[in-house]
Amino acid sequence: MRPYLLMLGGAFAFAVMGAFAHAASDYCDWQVIALTRSVLAVFIGCLLAARDRTPLVFLRPKTLWVRSLAGSVSVMCNFYALSRLPVADALTLTNMFPLWIALLSWPVLGKFPERAVWLGILCGLAGVVVMQQPYLADGNLGTLAAVMGSCSSAVALIGLHRLKQIAPNAIVVHFSTVSILTLLAMLLVVPAEHGLGSQLQLKWPVPALLLGVGLFATAGQLLLTRAFAAGAPARVSVVGLTQVGFAMVFDILLFNRALEIHSLIGILLVMLPTGWLLLRRKASVTADPQVDPQVAGGEPS
Repeated sequence: MRPYLLMLGGAFAFAVMGAFAHAASDYCDWQVIALTRSVLAVFIGCLLAARDRTPLVFLRPKTLWVRSLAGSVSVMCNFYALSRLPVADALTLTNMFPLWIALLSWPVLGKFPERAVWLGILCGLAGVVVMQQPYLADGNLGTLAAVMGSCSSAVALIGLHRLKQIAPNAIVVHFSTVSILTLLAMLLVVPAEHGLGSQLQLKWPVPALLLGVGLFATAGQLLLTRAFAAGAPARVSVVGLTQVGFAMVFDILLFNRALEIHSLIGILLVMLPTGWLLLRRKASVTADPQVDPQVAGGEPS
């Protein structure tokens, strides 16, 4: 039971992170929230690298840049979605990356998806359409951003699988550094809605909310890593989808959300094929039977 309990704790931590990020969006722009998350990741990654005497990498290999850039796009999209959508909806859509990995296995690895995989992808897309309808009518692009974030996560995970020769701490530091630079550039392109100067003053409760985002995201990543090291990745990953259930509870208790029928139907249409693909070992994007990158869960970016 240990790996499943670890993954359950990780799922809870990621759901709490989503709740903190959603609450912080009332005071901070999504760029600032994501930037806080990346800065803390660099700090922790450098500490771990120093402790383990891990050599850091920057310029090469090229795949490392693909992983970091794709992960940076995923971070931007995911935190934008958390600032615009209910937590459960955002986490549902950002966790549909196994569908995109199955699809990307065709152009990247030359493995044409089976008919059942296509049906799962179409089911997930139908769920996206159902969830998007009311938000699009209000001009809310959060759903589209979350879907784009899950696509970017799929690219990042495929790249991560090809970086097995590089220490994880070095990958985290490189990705988080690139993410910080990308987010700073985004602040220049997309001006802060709340006023950047006022956000940097960190008036209460902003420090607590931002700290909660960073701490629970880090805790979730650590629990997730230990869960995958201790148990069967495919089955452990399915437990990770419970973060959507936790997020629903937070939406109701903390944000007074009344669950709409379109959201419930959309969540089911997305989660069912996602869980099925996670359990389906034959749908792996790699020919290596010991590694199945599509089962990585939690916060893939």
